[in-house]
Formats: sequence, C-alpha cells, structure tokens
Amino acid sequence: MITHPFATPRWVQWPDRKSAAVSLTFDVDTVTGFPGENTRYARRPTSISERRFGAVRGVPRIFELLRRHDIAATFFVSGDTVVRYPELVAQMLGEGHEVGHHGHMLLLGDKASPEQQAEDMHAALAALAKADAPKPVGYRSSSWESTLEALDLLIETGFLYDSSCMGDDRHSRETCEGRSIRELPVHWSLNDYPMFVWTIANGGNFSVLRTLMDTWLAEYESTRRDGRHTTFTMHPEVIGRGSRFNQLERFIERLVADGDVWFARLDKVAEWAEPHLTQETP
Repeated sequence: MITHPFATPRWVQWPDRKSAAVSLTFDVDTVTGFPGENTRYARRPTSISERRFGAVRGVPRIFELLRRHDIAATFFVSGDTVVRYPELVAQMLGEGHEVGHHGHMLLLGDKASPEQQAEDMHAALAALAKADAPKPVGYRSSSWESTLEALDLLIETGFLYDSSCMGDDRHSRETCEGRSIRELPVHWSLNDYPMFVWTIANGGNFSVLRTLMDTWLAEYESTRRDGRHTTFTMHPEVIGRGSRFNQLERFIERLVADGDVWFARLDKVAEWAEPHLTQETP
C-alpha cells in the first residue's frame, strides 16, 4: 500500500472558523477479542469481566461526558458486541453518534484467509443491519492491522473512509494497485490501550496517569498550530476506569475552554474535507 497525502492549506479553516478539528473515537469490543486472541480466555471469567466493564460502566460514563459538552463522537463497534448489546448501539445512534464497522469477531487479518475476512466483514454488516443501524461508512480494522484484502472489501462495499493506518498525521489516501480509499489516520500514541492495558497472558503497561494528558495535549497543540485534524482513540473498558476517566474529562475541558476546536464525528470530517483538500504528488 502507498500513502498519498493531501495538502491542507493553512488558510482553510474548519467549520465555525475553528483552527483545529478533533474526533473522539471509541473502539467498543467488550468480550469479542478474547476468543480470537486466545481460546483459553473462555476459562478466564475474571479477564472477561474486565472487558465487560466497558459496556457496564465505561460506555455510560462516556455518554454522559459527551452529552455534557454536546460532542458527537464515532464508536467503532464489533459485530459480536452489536449482537450482545444492541441497546448500546441504539443509544449511540439516539444521542447522535456515528457507529462504524470494527469487524465481527476481531480477526487478526494477517492470520485470516481472504474468505474468512470477507465472512467477518459481512457478518458485522448483518449484525448492524439487524440492530437497525445505518450502513456504516467508516471502518477501523481489528487490532489496527489492515490487509490488502480488507482494502478491496472496503472499496467493493462502498465505505467512505478507513481509520486504521498511520502513513500520515492528516487526511490521505491509501492506495494499492490503483484502488484507493480515504484514510483518517490513527497512531498508537493517541490510543489509551498501549498506555494502560495489562493482561494475564501478555503483561502490559500501567503508565502514570498524567502520560495521557501530557501526550494528547502536545498533539492537540501541534494540530491547532498546523490547522489539521487529529483522531484520538479510546476503549470504554480502559478509559472508563475512574482515575483514567478523570484525565479524559480534563483533556476535553481544556479543548472546550480554548474555544478553537471543531469536535466532529469521523464521517462528518471526511464529508467536509473532500472539497477543501487537494491531493499532493506522492
């Protein structure tokens, strides 16, 4: 795959004459990931219960915070989670949030056949349709590891954008063999998971809480200076824990206080940016 950047003229302002655009995104997996990662998790109810925390406590806290600041966000929800918690999807939509595609059983794409990837893609679409959700226009791959087959599936299925790659820190197009899709990029440093997750199988990392605030504020300040858009990614079972959630609250309060940020769902950012950006020569 090749990343084709877009030029973002500094004089182009975001809606309401804001200098920066920020999308708050949440990957809602609940217990979906464990069977695909390690079948032994079926015998580990404590580990599974930690993931359930996201649906039980994390998502409701997130809803309240977003409602308090009148912010619309994007939730990437696995198809299996849609089946288990259709009421969460209904509330996401009812509160004006975007629901994106996040696979069905969180396959690790590089370990799955093209047929398995296609089956997983369509199973998640079917789950969303059964839950009366609009057909998603955005996709985020499982574990942030996409494949060439997935790119083809996204184009064939008519997705507007992908949010899985890291080839730029602003809008781009990911292209392979002449086929391309708009990319709204992510990065591990803008993700709560590497900072705070620990598992019995793989260990992990418990960063100092201030790490999130310091790292994300620095990225925001760079975003504002450059006049670009940045995506921050969270997981309800991770950021939803009390002390971590306090950091998210402080982060959002700081951006709101500045009064210079357009908070937007990823689909709205992709739609707005199309006529304002021109592709650079790679």
